[in-house]
Amino acid sequence: MSNKPFTHFLQHMRQQYDQGIIRENDLMDNPLHYFEKWFKEATEANTPEPNAMDFCTVSNNKPSSRIVLLKGVDERGFVFYTNYDSRKGNELIENPFVSLNFFWQPLARQVRIEGEISKVSAEESDQYFKTRPRESQIGAWASPQSTVIASRQVIEDEIVRYTEQFKDVEVPRPPHWGGYVVKPQRIEFWQGRLNRLHDRFLYEDSPGGWMVFRLAP
Repeated sequence: MSNKPFTHFLQHMRQQYDQGIIRENDLMDNPLHYFEKWFKEATEANTPEPNAMDFCTVSNNKPSSRIVLLKGVDERGFVFYTNYDSRKGNELIENPFVSLNFFWQPLARQVRIEGEISKVSAEESDQYFKTRPRESQIGAWASPQSTVIASRQVIEDEIVRYTEQFKDVEVPRPPHWGGYVVKPQRIEFWQGRLNRLHDRFLYEDSPGGWMVFRLAP
């Protein structure tokens, strides 16, 4: 059914981007260091949940995306944690190549990342799991993430069960829950500019190190 008024409203939405520019001299040899700089600036600009990133997998040639939270950046790449038995976990078994996308609206900036994913060590997952609130630790046991359930009560009952099971003891990390690290092969820094003539710089990994290219907006 046609909804012309709503379509008209969408077509006439406009937001001019004039928060900044990227100069070649601003760039760093290592894009992970440049990412850390931008992340700090996004945090200082009070961007809501600056570590929220769109995480896209591909299974049977069909993409699937969701928002997950970045929990680490180091020389290996970008780290986050999730349920290994979830839909994304199963899709990663089929295809380990993924993409990430950060959007920091107050600064009109995006960072797009493509790379290959692998699990972090069990020791690293254990260490991070211990930092989580106890309620979140219990939730990791209680939720069969991505599976069909009859009602919310299923989860509520599981929370009660595991709360009792781990009463007065430290909650261990479930074997089906842990971390992944995305090793970047391509990282694009996007700065919104006036009239949609944005600044875009692409880092590509190569045997000789990172190569940098300016992309047309």
